[in-house]
Amino acid sequence: MSAGPLVKMLSRCGLAAAELIRGCRSPGEVIVCIVQIGMKTALTCLALWLGCAATVVAEKVSLIKIDGAIGPATASYISRSIEEARAQNAQCLVIQLNTPGGLLDSTQTIVQSFLGSPVPVVVYVAPTGSTATSAASVAAMAPATTIGAAHPVMLGGNPTGGEEKPDETMKQKLENFSVSYIEAIAARRHRNVEWAKSAVKESASISAEKALELKVIDLIAADLPELLRQLNGREVDGKTLKTANAEVTEIKMSASERVFQRLWRPEVMFILMLIAIYGIIGEMTTPGAILPGVVGAISLILALYMAAILPVNVTGLVLIALALMLFIFDIYAPTHGILTIGGIISFLIGSLMLFNRADPLFRLSLSYIIPATLVTAAFFIFVIGQGLRAQRLPVKAGVETMVGKVVTALTPIDSRGGSIFIEGEYWNAVSDTPIEKGELVKIATVQGLTLKVKNKEK
Repeated sequence: MSAGPLVKMLSRCGLAAAELIRGCRSPGEVIVCIVQIGMKTALTCLALWLGCAATVVAEKVSLIKIDGAIGPATASYISRSIEEARAQNAQCLVIQLNTPGGLLDSTQTIVQSFLGSPVPVVVYVAPTGSTATSAASVAAMAPATTIGAAHPVMLGGNPTGGEEKPDETMKQKLENFSVSYIEAIAARRHRNVEWAKSAVKESASISAEKALELKVIDLIAADLPELLRQLNGREVDGKTLKTANAEVTEIKMSASERVFQRLWRPEVMFILMLIAIYGIIGEMTTPGAILPGVVGAISLILALYMAAILPVNVTGLVLIALALMLFIFDIYAPTHGILTIGGIISFLIGSLMLFNRADPLFRLSLSYIIPATLVTAAFFIFVIGQGLRAQRLPVKAGVETMVGKVVTALTPIDSRGGSIFIEGEYWNAVSDTPIEKGELVKIATVQGLTLKVKNKEK
């Protein structure tokens, strides 16, 4: 608050005091009036001073912390945080960042949020040892951190499944697009355009001190309080920041953002895919179980959704599907396990090719692949295989088991009827040829609640 309102208030108080003193009739009344005027003036000044102090303390700075790869959840988190910072009338939004990179689509979404933000965005690469790239209003780094290495990579792998180099034309197009994109960002933020281009073309990465020297970043701060002190008074996007004594309010990730941030990993998609396989095939081989089918269907939908986000190699999926077919065929075909061995090999290779192992962000560890291969093979051999073989065994219970058995006729039996006693029950029986009481008969078929029999000798 400026001194103008305070001066005006004191002037009004002075006029009111003069009027009050004029109305006094004796020296005693004048003294009393002066004391009252002094107390009122002091209280007024105190209230105004407290208001000014409250105004200073009320300044806010919003803070979010991002640690890990950039993905859809991160982009959503940053966009929401910018809106919350605007609603809180924050001086700026500080993003404490430590990331090795991430998906290009999500990165573009974040950059668009930065460029369109109504609140100044300060990206602070911290703590010590962190790494990141920046396109914010103010770029700051902690000592011993790095920035750069923005070269695009083709995360999906070779569609043919081999180890050949990716298509050079597509690779060049992607690189040219990334160069022009980061060049435009650097130019808009008045930073070192040439170094930004080299970060894409040559995967250049530099320390905080070198980045400040090359004008890649704006300042270096050892911690957040020092960062706020250096930001105080700096003009950013036409706004002078007041951050020296600002209250820092951290905006947390929502529950859904935290869950999705942990879900969009190759390991999670791989596990969901296995659960979908076990659940759906388990439901098909055991109709009416319901629970395996429901769990498998939900897992399949989630796996398909994640496949649309993560860079999945189609050849890996095809090899895994082939492995499942070989497992099932071996149950019906007398191949003495040859198809099962082929299925294990196909599943192992498909799992290795499912994601690009050259990139640490989307590398599926062997600690997941090998146990998953063994568990899947055991699932089909011992669970599904035994279940299907059991379904093909001869019937050992029920009325079908009576066919072929020999019993004694209790009454004469002909085409009109008769009766026999079998397995503790009396049954109606019919025969195309007359059978006398006491003769041995053989059960031919079961027709509802009637048994068709014939003379055993015939």
